[in-house]
Amino acid sequence: MLNNKADIVENYIRDRLAEQAQGWIELSRTELADKISCAPSQISYVLNTRFTHEKGFIVESRRGMGGYIRVTIINNAELEKNLIYTDMITRIEDTTPFEVVRLMIRILVKKKFITEREGEIVAQTVLNFYRSENEKQMSAAERAKLTRSIFATLANLN
Repeated sequence: MLNNKADIVENYIRDRLAEQAQGWIELSRTELADKISCAPSQISYVLNTRFTHEKGFIVESRRGMGGYIRVTIINNAELEKNLIYTDMITRIEDTTPFEVVRLMIRILVKKKFITEREGEIVAQTVLNFYRSENEKQMSAAERAKLTRSIFATLANLN
């Protein structure tokens, strides 16, 4: 027996994924919320907590008219690396806090895409970018660009 709406949403998405040979599905957040009789925020909660990189999924979301959610099962090591690096690079923006970048680095270490030593070197380098930004030696845009560049280099070396 399902305990709550989150379980229902998770099971619905997992069932739909199981039916698809290509390993991904596209959903409308609003249509899914209407179908299950829940708030769209509950769909977001389930996607953010139960369909994470660590659990073997990539979730892409496009909002607005014609928006969708794409949930992809990661089952190919090379595809997984490419999707994770691409996702991380696109998430690094001018407003991205250091803690988020640090978490990304931890994921790369946990997945063994980089060593702990490499992770610490990258983290220290990026932290120095943030310090330089705070000291007005570089802009947030420059810091984000340099950080994305490091992640892109890591992706190309793996």
